[in-house]
Amino acid sequence: PLQGSNVFCYFEGSLLAGFPRPISQEFPGVPGNLDSAVECHSGECKADSAIFFKGDTVYIYSPQEVPPVKQRQWAAVGNCTAAVRWLERYYCFNGINFTRFNPVSGEVLSARPLDTRDYFVRCPGRGHGHNVRQNATLMAIKNRCSGQSFEAFSSDDKGRMYAFRGGWYFRTDDNKDGWHPWPLSHTWRDLHGAVDAAFSWENKMYFIQGSQVVIYLSDQIYIPVLGYPKPLIDELGVTEIDAAFTCPHSSELYVIRDNELRMVDLQQSPRSPARERTISHSQVDSAMCNFNGLFIFQGPLFYHYKDVEELVSSTEPPKPGNIAERFLDCLS
Repeated sequence: PLQGSNVFCYFEGSLLAGFPRPISQEFPGVPGNLDSAVECHSGECKADSAIFFKGDTVYIYSPQEVPPVKQRQWAAVGNCTAAVRWLERYYCFNGINFTRFNPVSGEVLSARPLDTRDYFVRCPGRGHGHNVRQNATLMAIKNRCSGQSFEAFSSDDKGRMYAFRGGWYFRTDDNKDGWHPWPLSHTWRDLHGAVDAAFSWENKMYFIQGSQVVIYLSDQIYIPVLGYPKPLIDELGVTEIDAAFTCPHSSELYVIRDNELRMVDLQQSPRSPARERTISHSQVDSAMCNFNGLFIFQGPLFYHYKDVEELVSSTEPPKPGNIAERFLDCLS
């Protein structure tokens, strides 16, 4: 914690020797009497950093970089009386209002300042989900344990895994901060509506919606690739698909339509699908391949295969598992 011109450091509730000490001693180049501070991890920032706010000036402290302190003027963010990182998102608080911001550029990601009492504090009769709870359709989408089918599953090169449904998504690889549905546009700017399929390749994430494909670069944040959306036929050489997946470190994209599987080599230009191979599934909702194997999703159930060859050689599906139990930590 910071207080006045000093910084305190505790381990398991005990103050460490040598603390408190001046902020300028612990973080050379950073002044005292700060308004707020928040940590930013490598992968979300360019390197492990601490972001300090003082009035209209922001100090970004990254000891691995040269220079270790960079000053920024984030006028759009404004004065932050408190700052918080939660679920890989960064929030600036001013009084009872808050905004979400990009920790690299300082861009404000909230359309307007929001009221803390509707999001971070449980208040009777308030909350951004208050009206949602009266909408059974939307509640089924946002309730991870509702049993409603997911339109797509995917994972990226950083190991982040996502489940998509009705314009919302869940992170399924990490629930240490609890489960929370998010609108697609929270992570992928300008992406809205249902996702038919999603897959990743070479630090890019592809979203297929109808006959169109959109691509995002996977950096500290997901950055939309210019020139997209493009027609699916121009980008991948196919028209309609039910599901798509790539396996780790492979350029082979597999697309499923009805009970047919086709491979598209993403390194080819132009791209064209190989011949069809029949699988023992029809009406597939989604598919995903990671280091744990290949998963086929249908309704509330999933089917696990070792790899693509086991999928195409199987004459009947294996015993199914429950998606909500396996991927979303729901009780049966």
